Amino acid sequence: MNWRKWLDDFAIAGKGILLATKEKRFWYGFVPTFIIFGMLMNLLAGGTSKFNLMFALGFPQVFHILGESFLAIFGINQPFLDWLPIFLICTLQGILIGLIVLLWNKKRQQNVENLGSAGIVAGLIALGAGCPTCGTTLLTPLLTSLFSAGGLAITGAVSTIVTIIAIIVAIFSAKRLGVETYVTIVNEKYLARKKSEVKEVKEEKEAKKAKTAQKANQSSKSSQSSKPRKSTKPKESHEKSL
Repeated sequence: MNWRKWLDDFAIAGKGILLATKEKRFWYGFVPTFIIFGMLMNLLAGGTSKFNLMFALGFPQVFHILGESFLAIFGINQPFLDWLPIFLICTLQGILIGLIVLLWNKKRQQNVENLGSAGIVAGLIALGAGCPTCGTTLLTPLLTSLFSAGGLAITGAVSTIVTIIAIIVAIFSAKRLGVETYVTIVNEKYLARKKSEVKEVKEEKEAKKAKTAQKANQSSKSSQSSKPRKSTKPKESHEKSL
């Protein structure tokens, strides 16, 4: 295994993600995914009890539970060891969706005349990246419903293992998408620079052409003004003699 190539790929992916953060389209995908996914994971962290509570309580209490789930994304009223994996998973999932949204827009802009192929490419990107952390979200309530209270230890152990696997898979998915994002953005900047250079060269040629035409115009005018005019004095004297 070529570790140096892997490290180079991770470095390029990191650069691609940093370049993506400068694009507003990335944040259109990252922010909603981070918030919705984080709230969903916090709601399902203890099984389906919070959902049952939301259905049982009145309307104001639902917003209170949703608000607690939102604050829990940032570690408020949460144990550090419970908060950290959820925060990492939500961040990675947000990065993945943000990169997918950005790449789809970039592909669409580069293939304006063929939007269908751009959509297919974006769909394949999304399918390839997948949702590596979705299984973690659904694991705890599923195992809690299958096992009794005595099986919570098994649930916790399996959930920890799946969380670790989900984080690893998400990192490698982010690496692949990050590399593609880097290549796409760099290629777009290169094409834009090339286009501006061609435009500048064209403008310079047109400016030189205009200057040449102006000089030719001025020289023709000066040559016409330098020609000697015919004298009319002999004609006038001849008329006087008559």
